[in-house]
Amino acid sequence: MERQARYQGPGRIGVVEAATPVPGLGQVRLRVQRCGICGSDLHAFRGRGMLPPSCPGHEMSGIIDAVGARARGVREGDRVTIEPLSRCGKCAYCLAGDYHLCPGLEFVGLGLAGGMATHVLAPDYTTFALPREVDFELGALAEPTAVAVHAARLGGVTKGSRVLVLGAGTIGLLAAAACGHAGAGFVAITARHPHQRALAEAIGVDQVLHPDEVGSLGEPPQTVIETVGGEATTVSDAVYAAARGGSVVIVGLFEKTPAFEPLIMLIKELRLVGSMVYNRPRGAGADFEVALELLSSRAQVLRRLITHTFDLEDIQKGFETASDKHSGAVKVLLAPNG
Repeated sequence: MERQARYQGPGRIGVVEAATPVPGLGQVRLRVQRCGICGSDLHAFRGRGMLPPSCPGHEMSGIIDAVGARARGVREGDRVTIEPLSRCGKCAYCLAGDYHLCPGLEFVGLGLAGGMATHVLAPDYTTFALPREVDFELGALAEPTAVAVHAARLGGVTKGSRVLVLGAGTIGLLAAAACGHAGAGFVAITARHPHQRALAEAIGVDQVLHPDEVGSLGEPPQTVIETVGGEATTVSDAVYAAARGGSVVIVGLFEKTPAFEPLIMLIKELRLVGSMVYNRPRGAGADFEVALELLSSRAQVLRRLITHTFDLEDIQKGFETASDKHSGAVKVLLAPNG
């Protein structure tokens, strides 16, 4: 039998038994070693939206232990992470590498059963081999790192760019690392808590600000990456902080429509960009590939973002820890198979 997580109502999540899944045509079965608790998982846990009908979890790594018919490029025993996007592969978006915009897109861990379980099924094309330097813990960071890589790319971050990241949670810290990996000349970040400041400094950002100090940054950044969401005023902060002709990239999941001053955006001729997940742009590597390169090159420091690990049976405590602003949690992982 299989163990799978299920939401049981606002603020409650537990583990149920189910039949072990069998891979179908073009699918693989992953024996999950680590699965991260994401901000979107906490959004559902807090009752801020409809609870997913199936097992959650989209930040995962593990070992392929079964391969379905016609699955290609994979074999049993492979150490992989999963890009949790199931798509049609035939529409104009998919053919252009923008499969994250596919009208038939489904998310593993949202509409499809996810990785907070003993095993998870996924299409063969969603697997990315873990480099030798990337263990299962770091492999579970591949998905949020790819989110950060995608945001930096959409924000036009290149060699010499000046960047401000708003928020020093998992995505914010990884965005700062991704901007450095892309060659940014200056990266600042806002951090509210001491443990966030310490991690930002370890990553090597050039300046760490309290959120109330954004106006004192000095020379304005060409790119501002917003990662806070919730009910924050950070879109407005980003619009005021960005340099003329710059870009504001919104990554945070907002619980109400954020307010900002359109006139300031108009006067500055800012680009306001939404950044959802990740893709494979033409002429470049997939965001997941860049993410794994970043994790390989900075394994020691990025591992520090993983602050807690819980057995699957302790998932309620894991979610409560991840939700507690005073727990010191940054990235909380689950270990479904010990």
